[in-house]
Amino acid sequence: MKKFLTTAFLFTMAVAAFAQGVPAAAAGNGIFDGRFLAHLSLAIAAAGCGLGQGKAVATACEGVARNPQAGGKIMVTMIIGLALIEALVIYVLVAAFAIK
Repeated sequence: MKKFLTTAFLFTMAVAAFAQGVPAAAAGNGIFDGRFLAHLSLAIAAAGCGLGQGKAVATACEGVARNPQAGGKIMVTMIIGLALIEALVIYVLVAAFAIK
């Protein structure tokens, strides 16, 4: 329940942050032109990617330790999963470059 509430709070804050318009007085300022939010979202995506990949590798190592004969299948599944996790960060990186 605590994780759900934390996630809901962070999602609400992210929606509020991205819903903000650019103030007229700060239109020329570099921090309010969208690049800051692009870099912030890239940092959050990279952190989530690192956590997800770490958990995936730890679970795969645990699975191989329990059943060494299934090591090949576990490794293939893990590599496909890692590629999909990394693809999410690449999408955010492309979006960040598109904003610049």
